Amino acid sequence: MQLTIRHETHYAYSAPLAYTIQQLHLTPRIEPQQRALSWHIATPGQCHAYTDAYGNLSHMLTINGSHQSLSLVAHGVVETIYPHKGRLNLVDTLSPLLFTMPTPLTQANPAILELTAASLPDRRVTAGTGHLLRLAEHIVGHVAYESGATMVTTTAADALALGRGVCQDHAHLFLACCHAWGIPARYVSGYIDPGTTGHAASHAWVDAWAEDTDFVGWVSIDVTHARLMTDAYCRLAIGRDYDSAAPVRGVRQGGGTETLRVDVQIVPV
Repeated sequence: MQLTIRHETHYAYSAPLAYTIQQLHLTPRIEPQQRALSWHIATPGQCHAYTDAYGNLSHMLTINGSHQSLSLVAHGVVETIYPHKGRLNLVDTLSPLLFTMPTPLTQANPAILELTAASLPDRRVTAGTGHLLRLAEHIVGHVAYESGATMVTTTAADALALGRGVCQDHAHLFLACCHAWGIPARYVSGYIDPGTTGHAASHAWVDAWAEDTDFVGWVSIDVTHARLMTDAYCRLAIGRDYDSAAPVRGVRQGGGTETLRVDVQIVPV
């Protein structure tokens, strides 16, 4: 499949800014199941390309001098291949054990431990793909999808207590459960052809370490839809949680009140 993608992010401020710095994860990862046929990022200011610690193709954007708005546009065409059973045949330079430690956003509490015990096998039994999908089903059964119900700072524990959230909350709760059981799992940000689901084209899901009879390695799971990743997905970045894999994240000096508008369009071919 080929996905034509356009992602526009526009910031407007009530007062001038003196300085902006942003980390951008807006370039598709180089992986066996996807490749960018064309890709371009348009930004103001100085934009420096680099590869971060997780192997994500990244940019550091800096803008000096007075400005009161900021527009970022990433667009291109990505070719994707259907991954058999959601399996990622990656040559990883990072140990999976790096993705077993919780973060402030994915810290488990008693309610998360209870959900994990009801969803995954005993800690002494390795988890296969079927177990991990059952965990995803239990999570969306406890946390209903509701756009705008949470913020990027909402923790897994808070989303579970609220009973509502979005894709990043589902991903954080999945990570919290896996880490509590010692299962490697990591956050994924990217795009999905939404089809008729009504969910946003900008998406978040997870990679989890599965041990099946015929495969041991990373399996990519869309927790929000409780299904395996298909060729309808484009992967931008991986990390330990939203903070390390967010498409756009940064700080500013000045600006007053911020207004954010994001428009993502996905056209499958």
